[in-house]
Amino acid sequence: MLIGTWNLENLYRPGGPFGPKDKAAYETKLAALATVISALDPALLAVQEVGEPEALRDLVGMLGGDWHTALSRHADGRGIRVGFLSRAPLEVLHDTKGFPAKLRPVQADDKELTVSEAGRGFLAVEAATAGGPLRAAACHLKSKLLSYPGGRFQPRDEGERARFGAYALYRRAAEATALRALADELLEGDGRARDVVVLGDLNDEVQAATTQLLLGPPGSELGTPAFDRPDGGDAARLWNVAPRIPAEHRFSRVNSGRRELIDHILLSHRTVHRVTAAGTGLPDEHAPRLPSVGADPAERQGAAGSDHAPVWVRLD
Repeated sequence: MLIGTWNLENLYRPGGPFGPKDKAAYETKLAALATVISALDPALLAVQEVGEPEALRDLVGMLGGDWHTALSRHADGRGIRVGFLSRAPLEVLHDTKGFPAKLRPVQADDKELTVSEAGRGFLAVEAATAGGPLRAAACHLKSKLLSYPGGRFQPRDEGERARFGAYALYRRAAEATALRALADELLEGDGRARDVVVLGDLNDEVQAATTQLLLGPPGSELGTPAFDRPDGGDAARLWNVAPRIPAEHRFSRVNSGRRELIDHILLSHRTVHRVTAAGTGLPDEHAPRLPSVGADPAERQGAAGSDHAPVWVRLD
């Protein structure tokens, strides 16, 4: 059984301010996405940057077989949200974006704006699989690509760049904290007995503090001698499958020419011990071929395919 996550990059129908300009470009994009999904053949795929539910339906219509979908009701200012494609029916468990009760609002700009909720919702579902019930949460945390007042993508000076980088980091850390709280609800105190997976675009790399927040108790990471030693933290811990991805494939985006793994799959104790393989792009193919993105996301408006590679894990 293959489970994956993929940022579909601006999945909108044509004619709007963020999607392809015309029907031909839209159909080219859908065909490129459908080709990859069909080749992956996932049992469950978390998706990000779904701009319109109708566009996701168009994409599903190009896939073979029966599919079930679920989408978060909580989109950001551009209308993008997270969701799932699944071969099995899905039960929505949670669709939320609020910060935990004890976490205060965080500063978001140079003035008085604060935020007390995630920019995009977290969606949690349960699917019946051959291996038993699988609980999954999809997310898309605050981007590292910075924007500035007036719709600018370049700062006036380095002080502004540093401040807005900090505001973005505050928000991403708060969102990671909210996502960890949702993971706790899915684990229900015993990840040793439950298949739980957290998937999505975390917008930072494996060792980033915001990514590490999600793991729970430290210790027993993949690739360490303690991995196979049971301990009290196993009930709450999540494991990032990144160490299982071959080194030459360990990236999901190319940012200014530099490869980075910012899309992640985190597994509960029971689930991580079911892993037989993990990767990016398509299984059994060369490392993903991705465009290099810069500071202005509008440069890729209407581009075919996606600027992210799917990340996947295979379970027995």
